[in-house]
Amino acid sequence: MSSRFAYGHNPHSTGHVINTVRTLMRTGGLDVSLTAVARGCGTTRNFLYANWKSASALHLRALRTEVAQAFDTAQRVRPSDGTVPGITAHLTEVVRTVRRHPTTAAVARTSPEAFSAACTATEGPLVQTATERVSDVLHPLCPRGGVWGDPELGSRPWKILWIARPAALCPEAVGDEVRENTLDNAFAELLRDLLAPWSTGAR
Repeated sequence: MSSRFAYGHNPHSTGHVINTVRTLMRTGGLDVSLTAVARGCGTTRNFLYANWKSASALHLRALRTEVAQAFDTAQRVRPSDGTVPGITAHLTEVVRTVRRHPTTAAVARTSPEAFSAACTATEGPLVQTATERVSDVLHPLCPRGGVWGDPELGSRPWKILWIARPAALCPEAVGDEVRENTLDNAFAELLRDLLAPWSTGAR
């Protein structure tokens, strides 16, 4: 998009458009249309089409923002100290945040097939965003070179994402304390196993 739309509080700014989409998706999921976004933004459908081409492109951008926000929220609630226990607690909080997010439930309700596909997706912008954020969290385990400085550690982000998704993409468990605890504990146990080689004194 042109830089003139990148900043500012006006109907045409990227931030305003994406924030509007995020808000609408929290109830409408993937059923949010360009017309609804245009109405919510105070702009026109033609403007949105000229810059975004489709509602799907807006949905994807909004979801990527929501994933990043989940990590930021977890960092405030349960920050990682860079150790395996700290990373495990932090990523478990990310999983819980995603599961409890209203957008997760709305997408599951409005687009069950797309939601189901998200559980097995191995590539794409949304998976890439999540993998990059997991890589950032793992970086302290290998300060010299980070995740990509250790071939074994480099294989962990996508493996962590693989085991996180069943626990995160389960909005029907929200409100059931036993079920949520089971999901969180199972994820944390698998994560500890994956990161065991980087536990204190293990390497």
